[in-house]
Amino acid sequence: MTKAGFVALIGRPNAGKSTLMNWLLGEKIAMVSQKANATRKRLNAIVMHKGDQIIFVDTPGLHQKEKLLNQFMLEEALKAIGDCDLVVYLAPASDSIKHYKHFLELNRHKRKHIIVLSKIDTVKQSQLLSRISEYNQFSNEFEALIPFSVTKSVGRGDLLDTIVKYLDESPYLFDPEDLTTEMVRDIYREFIREAIFENISDEIPYSSSAIKRIGRDSRIKIEELIGKKVYLDLFVSVKPNWTSDKKMLDELGYQPK
Repeated sequence: MTKAGFVALIGRPNAGKSTLMNWLLGEKIAMVSQKANATRKRLNAIVMHKGDQIIFVDTPGLHQKEKLLNQFMLEEALKAIGDCDLVVYLAPASDSIKHYKHFLELNRHKRKHIIVLSKIDTVKQSQLLSRISEYNQFSNEFEALIPFSVTKSVGRGDLLDTIVKYLDESPYLFDPEDLTTEMVRDIYREFIREAIFENISDEIPYSSSAIKRIGRDSRIKIEELIGKKVYLDLFVSVKPNWTSDKKMLDELGYQPK
């Protein structure tokens, strides 16, 4: 009998959730940015591993802010926790353990979870051991703790083995040939947003040169995914205070599912 299940990737903003999901999938479908709160909606990636099926759910970072958009993003993460079979909590090794304590408070459904101590290549060995000791105080809360680094490109199989261990027996939930449950146009939109994040700071891109850079970079990402040339036409529409406008958020697709 095969195993299958939904696994939510949870953590603070910029913990590396989207990077990890892309790496485990072996394809780039989720946008990645150094800027906080880049991921705004849930996104599913279907990973096959030794005959079992894992549906990873990328989520916005856990944070508290007043804008309607930020409230929507937090709700997206909480719904993913409630709907999943297992939580993978990403905890950068340099982080204070207070972020994990916040997650425990938000885990109202008491979903079983494992901790992936990420970015271990960015800290000294002594700091890593100290952090592991801190998390071990909560050993009755989590199923496993795994030190991990995507940049070292090792340990993919071991991590997937651990995840599958905590999934129930089940037939496949999706076609094993599929990479994601998302609409292709939604992935294209995320690639365009990623190119904007890469090319623009705080200013609105009025200049044609900025739009050209964004179009070039996002077109390259789309072509790498689908393996063919595309034509991309971009324009800029300015909507003041859109992150606090419920009607505007609904039009952009940021409404509860």
